[in-house]
Amino acid sequence: MIRLPVPPLSGERRQKLLAQVRKLGETQKVAIRNIRRDSNRKVEIEEKDKLISEDDAEKAKESIQNLTKKYEEQIDTLVNAKAKEVEEV
Repeated sequence: MIRLPVPPLSGERRQKLLAQVRKLGETQKVAIRNIRRDSNRKVEIEEKDKLISEDDAEKAKESIQNLTKKYEEQIDTLVNAKAKEVEEV
């Protein structure tokens, strides 16, 4: 077994890691929003082509929005937890 001593993180390195964590979180939120946009477009096309009713389209859009909020909140929770972990001395 090889043991490598890892020195504690410096304040500057912690800030860089924190910025990287937040950037990755924001990237994932953008990906979720893009999926929402694509899904809403599909619903609109199906509604336009009379494959689904207007009420069903509204329900689908509401469901899509609720899922988007749910997963964005999960990302926020994970980012905040990781930020606290990085900030610990």
